[in-house]
Order: sequence, then structure tokens, then C-alpha cells
Amino acid sequence: MLKSPYHGGHLEVIVGPMFSGKSEELIRRVTRAVIARQHVQVYKPALDDRYHAAAVASHAGRTVDAVAVRSAADIRAHLTGENALLVGELPPLPDVIGIDEVQFLDADVVGLALALADQGVRVILAGLDLDFRAEPFGFMPGLLARAESVEKLTAICTVCGAPATRSQRLIGGQPARFDDPVVLVGAQESYEARCRVHHVVLDSA
Repeated sequence: MLKSPYHGGHLEVIVGPMFSGKSEELIRRVTRAVIARQHVQVYKPALDDRYHAAAVASHAGRTVDAVAVRSAADIRAHLTGENALLVGELPPLPDVIGIDEVQFLDADVVGLALALADQGVRVILAGLDLDFRAEPFGFMPGLLARAESVEKLTAICTVCGAPATRSQRLIGGQPARFDDPVVLVGAQESYEARCRVHHVVLDSA
């Protein structure tokens, strides 16, 4: 009987609005991998230092150690090791790689994630699928289309309690305008979870 060529590599993407538990789910999955004695490495954007500079943290307070990076190139450099060229061989890849708030990295992370999965790595990515305007967030649609599995989480609308799929940005307590910058790192002081009915974006100034 021929042995299956499957080597375990695949891409998992966890998406949803703010406060939907994306980081919590990422932490849960990588924690289970650690318990299973798998080699795990977690990354987070250096831009996101809301709760911890060197850990992925959920809004509920759970954490897992992570390396802060600014780009896909930083992840690639960390995985290959600074001394790889001198030694003449590359270190083994982790069994599992997790990246939180992936939407804050550059688009090259798509190719990196696919290449890692092709090399047998289980890649778990968590991030926003929609920006504050409820528009697709940058390169995220490309990740969703290429993933083996996608889990779309919902939060709870702060207005009516319905399932929330959108991140409501607030500036001074008022809805943001459509032409405001897409990236604004924040938590409860700047964002609320909203349903489709109660999500508001003001017209451009």
C-alpha cells in the first residue's frame, strides 16, 4: 500500500469583528498544540502593543508568548535564524505557527503562510476580515480564499445584543468617517462591536 503524501501542512484562518474572541481562539489552539508536545511559535505585529509587547493577549486576559514583528520578512528571518548562512543549514521549522492580528502585517504574509503550509507547517492566522467601514480588510480575502479552514466568529452588538459582525469605530464618542485612516489600534476606548443594523459610518468630510 502506498503511503499517503499528506504531511500535515495546512492554513487555518480565524476572523471576526473586534471583541469576537479571535485571539482567545488562537491561544486555545496553540495551547492544545503545546500540550500535544508540538513545536509552536507565535508572532504578533509590533504595532499592536495594547496589552503586552511580547505576548498575544485576549480581551479576557489570557496570554501566550509571542515574538513581535513588523513584516512577513521579520517572520522569515526569525524562522531561518540570523546565523543560518554561517552554519550552512536552516533550523527545522515549527510544527505550528500562529500569527495574531495578521491584518496589521504586509501582504507578503499571504505568500509566506502558503509556503509554510506547503512545507508541512500548520499555520493559524487570526485577524479582522472587515475594517471599520465594513469593507474587506486589505489582503484578508486572499487568505480566506486559500485557507483549508475558516472560522468566522461573531461578537455581541453593544446596542441591541444581536450577533455582531462589524467593528464600530468611535472618535470622541461619535462614529468615524469613511475617509478616516483604516488602521487605528485601539480597544474599548475606540471600538464597539455592532450588528449590521447599528453599524454607522459617517460620510467623508
